[in-house]
Amino acid sequence: MPDRTETIGLIGLGLVGSALVDRLGHAGFSRSGYDVDLDALQRSVDAGLAPAGSPREVGEGCSRVVLSLPNSDIVEAVIEGDDGLLEGLQPGDLLIDTTTSDPERCASLAARLLEQGIHFLDATILGSSQMVADGTSLVMVGGDSGQLEHGRDILETFANQIFHLGENAKGAEAKLIVNLILGLNRLVLAEGLLLGKQAGVELGALLEVLQSGAAYSRVMDQKGYKMIDEDFEPQARLAQHLKDVGLILDMGMKKDQKLPLSALHADILRAGVEAGYADQDNSAVIKALEHFTSENFRNRENF
Repeated sequence: MPDRTETIGLIGLGLVGSALVDRLGHAGFSRSGYDVDLDALQRSVDAGLAPAGSPREVGEGCSRVVLSLPNSDIVEAVIEGDDGLLEGLQPGDLLIDTTTSDPERCASLAARLLEQGIHFLDATILGSSQMVADGTSLVMVGGDSGQLEHGRDILETFANQIFHLGENAKGAEAKLIVNLILGLNRLVLAEGLLLGKQAGVELGALLEVLQSGAAYSRVMDQKGYKMIDEDFEPQARLAQHLKDVGLILDMGMKKDQKLPLSALHADILRAGVEAGYADQDNSAVIKALEHFTSENFRNRENF
């Protein structure tokens, strides 16, 4: 059996998780992992991952485990459910959760784990799965600073900037705020490109102007031509961002902060999901907006 102190565990082997498998492998780490999706698991096995039969088995073989999961419900089930990580972990072990989670549930989970001697970092990622694969993402960390140092060598395999935001859940809160701004940047770009298309402006030239002037944002580099070419091969899925916007609105409600632009954004993303773009890249917000506005112009009382 591999030395559990030297083998990194991974649970959740989707777009980001599989990129983490590759980055850790390139850095020389042994890796063991699990996913309920057997096809995703096999792809990571082909990349050098040692497969585990359950989260418990991952915990038994690894003292440090990275999670990359869809939401808080699944995080808690993976850790605390039957055959979960807690059945395999030992006091002193470290969990690094890259999931975009509900901050309150994140803080509560961290407290429950600490009662059993398990350390927890919410290490949320800014960047697409492609950026994770390239090692150019950014990480926002909530949790004990000493545990951050214990996990820094893992984070440095895929992030070129690491920010410590404070106690547990602060990384999760920061990620939601960043996603609010980033998602609205995508939406604004989509609206501008749709107007340019209707006006007959050459969209490649328009994008170059936008990239060269005061309206510039990095979203234009990452998503501009994906929108223009309708290349929606997923780097981060539209439905996942709708989930994130739901968390953003929940956070605003709990902090007594109205978020009218995010509320509209949620409606537009829902229109995109209903139109069949749920599993497409989040640059498909341009199609979501197109669908939303066409429906609402047929029913102008919604405006």
